[in-house]
Amino acid sequence: MRLLVVSQYFWPENFRVNELVSELVARGHEVTVLTGVPNYPEGKVFEDYRRDPESFSSYSGAEVLRVPLRPRGQGKLQLVRNYWSFVFWGTLLGPWKLRGKPFDAIIFFEISPITSVLPALLLRRLKQAPLLLWVLDLWPETLAAVGIVRSPTILRLIGRLVSFIYRRCDLILAQSRGFVPNIERWSGDSSRIRYFPQWAEAIFDRDLADVECAPEVAPYRDTFNVMFAGNIGEAQDFPAILDAAECLREHNDIRWLVVGDGRAAQWVRAQIEARALQKRVVMLGRYPLERMPAIFRGANALLVSLRPDPIFAMTIPGKVQSYLAAGLPLLGMVDGEGAGVIQESGAGLVCGAGDGFGLARRVRQLADATAEERAAMGQRGKQYARREFDRATLVGRLEGWLGGPPRP
Repeated sequence: MRLLVVSQYFWPENFRVNELVSELVARGHEVTVLTGVPNYPEGKVFEDYRRDPESFSSYSGAEVLRVPLRPRGQGKLQLVRNYWSFVFWGTLLGPWKLRGKPFDAIIFFEISPITSVLPALLLRRLKQAPLLLWVLDLWPETLAAVGIVRSPTILRLIGRLVSFIYRRCDLILAQSRGFVPNIERWSGDSSRIRYFPQWAEAIFDRDLADVECAPEVAPYRDTFNVMFAGNIGEAQDFPAILDAAECLREHNDIRWLVVGDGRAAQWVRAQIEARALQKRVVMLGRYPLERMPAIFRGANALLVSLRPDPIFAMTIPGKVQSYLAAGLPLLGMVDGEGAGVIQESGAGLVCGAGDGFGLARRVRQLADATAEERAAMGQRGKQYARREFDRATLVGRLEGWLGGPPRP
């Protein structure tokens, strides 16, 4: 098939859409990607791209076409400008860059903001091709959950926009089963909704035991290390994580390693200093995806957390699949779907979202477990990931929804 993938975010930025594209190409499909200029998460255009943009025009055999956009920068105003610049340039230049190219289907990778779907809706009409929307972030509910929008009137208006978009998609893919009722509410139709979760990145297919520990984490291997890896934002509830670290302040055998970056990172650094937690909590910064298995070798447990809110209880955080595949025990300070995966898999311990004191108890419980007990948790996680989140199986399912095997 001739497939068009539209996403504001794409390689060299690290998102599951990258592997979706490479997997589709490997299966014989002709894939074109329409995306923006790479600038996530630091908010400035990648230096390698700036020096040689032409070297980023192909990915795993797929043609990559880019429209200009304003980098995320710092602050909410810059972020809004970033969001709307993709809508503007994608709508204005997208059809021109894709002129003369027919497609059998269009796939849109939807994380915030949902407004970035608008260029794909125009292309659906111009190309007369069905549009599949992969929903990884629920709007307007997420906006209310993180406090970005509090006005009921504005939330209702955004809801109408969401309904407008959903009703014009031919198929809507939900990253968790918990998403389905909300999508149905705004789309008015359950027949076009399919469950389509994320998978672990291919980099975690390799056994961690065969990977050498990264030098950045090697100095900390004298303690039981709880590692958080990923975006450091409002949704991840670092106030509760730091509460847990404070509870365990006197436990010299426990350390917290924070890997990643995000809009709340500066606040977290300031809080670590204000709470005098420098010896207990270490911020290691952000590393490329290919380094993560070596980074994970320095962890004894991997932490996933989300703020207590009904919308986050519907979410399976993408890091859960990666954590499971890594074969290490999980600690979850989450509700709903995410907690259910950890409990059902037997891969770790869970407490309620926002319960920093409960998290401290679970960390102590896991640290007191035997190495054999923790290894068994990790193995159960790997087996569950292979069974429920296998990449090849999921993409094969997507092929069926797209309409069949590739063209000869």
